[in-house]
Amino acid sequence: MSLQDLFITPFYLALFYALAYVVRPKITNIYTKKYFIPALTLKFIGAIALGIIYQFYYNSGDTFNYYYHATIIHDAFSESFFTGLKLLTATKNSPDIAAYTIRMFWFGSTGGDNTEFFVVRIAAFLGLFCFNCYTVIALFFALISFTGIWAMYITFLRLYPAAYKQLAIATFFLPSVFFWGSGLMKDSLCLGALGWIFYGFYHGLILKRNILRSALLGGLGAYLLIMIKVYILMSFLAPASLWVFNENSQRINNSLLRTLSKPFLIVMGLAVGYFGSVNLTKGDERFDVEKIGERSRITQQALYSRTKDNGSAYDIGKLDGSLGSIISVAPQAIFVTLYRPFIWEARNPIMLLSALESLWFTWFTISILFRAGLARSLRLISARPILPFCLMFTIIFAVGVGVNSGNFGTLVRYKIPLMPFYLSALYILYAEATAKARPTRARTTVAA
Repeated sequence: MSLQDLFITPFYLALFYALAYVVRPKITNIYTKKYFIPALTLKFIGAIALGIIYQFYYNSGDTFNYYYHATIIHDAFSESFFTGLKLLTATKNSPDIAAYTIRMFWFGSTGGDNTEFFVVRIAAFLGLFCFNCYTVIALFFALISFTGIWAMYITFLRLYPAAYKQLAIATFFLPSVFFWGSGLMKDSLCLGALGWIFYGFYHGLILKRNILRSALLGGLGAYLLIMIKVYILMSFLAPASLWVFNENSQRINNSLLRTLSKPFLIVMGLAVGYFGSVNLTKGDERFDVEKIGERSRITQQALYSRTKDNGSAYDIGKLDGSLGSIISVAPQAIFVTLYRPFIWEARNPIMLLSALESLWFTWFTISILFRAGLARSLRLISARPILPFCLMFTIIFAVGVGVNSGNFGTLVRYKIPLMPFYLSALYILYAEATAKARPTRARTTVAA
């Protein structure tokens, strides 16, 4: 970040807000309108704050590594448009771009065919429209993320309009989500992509409306996740497939036929999701299901050993490289992801923020179970297809990041995709439990 940011950023902020005010009437209603600008503002604050924290607290980090590479591409464009274009799209080295690639540690022996360089390409492309200003590129990332988060919110509203206030909190106002999911990072793009996939699945495969638009938006989100963090898509597919089959089974009018067909549809949904995930990553050294146990062991041990001396590491048990060992530590991984770090485990302000969120998640989960009871909670969950989807995605994703992170510093960033889904599920479950307990009280309805 430099003086250039101070002069250019206000102009682009004004431009983005002007665009937001033009678009808002088309995609909001009387109930959702009041959240649009505040939610967008939080994304912008998160993007700027992340850059400031990395510059003045951490003194380095991935966000500046992305910018460093984007700057090299910008320099190439300054010298020659065609050289810059070739560098922007290159997957292999060549003599005419070697003077630039030799400075790019993420170009590497594999060329530009890696997830980090894919994000660099996006950052460099956006930099062409803003004089390669770091803060404005970060605001672009926040804007991209916000479009997906808004799509996620309006999808939740179509499913449960009575909790529109609580769902706004779950999708927009979690501090970790708008901080880590807004700046010049992979996480911002992935969070936005996940929102569009969620939107596409619901509108295309459940509502069956605007199928082409839903397929395009969902497909774009899937493409981004495949290119950046395919394991998010892997975690999403099986729960989403189950959700689609479950929703469609609810529409069978004959109760006997619906009861008889439901187990079959559930198995079909899980099978479709599983085989989709397996084929999606087949041959990928990082995420191939046959190799994922060993990769998890290597990643977990590396991150744990790197941070065990500063107190931010956690231990969930022994991994031996097999899928069986991942299953054996899954309960610990889920608990760590959702409910830790504890307050006394916080070693810095960022970790303290995560600890407070985890404490709140713990309290909220326990309060719902006490209010509704375990058996009744399970009945309420089975009655709303969105709830099994959210909770299943949360569990699968929590196992994945809990096993692989090894320390709270990376965990707080890796887990943000599940947090809106888990908290939304808790809010819907809470609303159902309190509505059942007070049947005479009218429920609010909203046209999403």
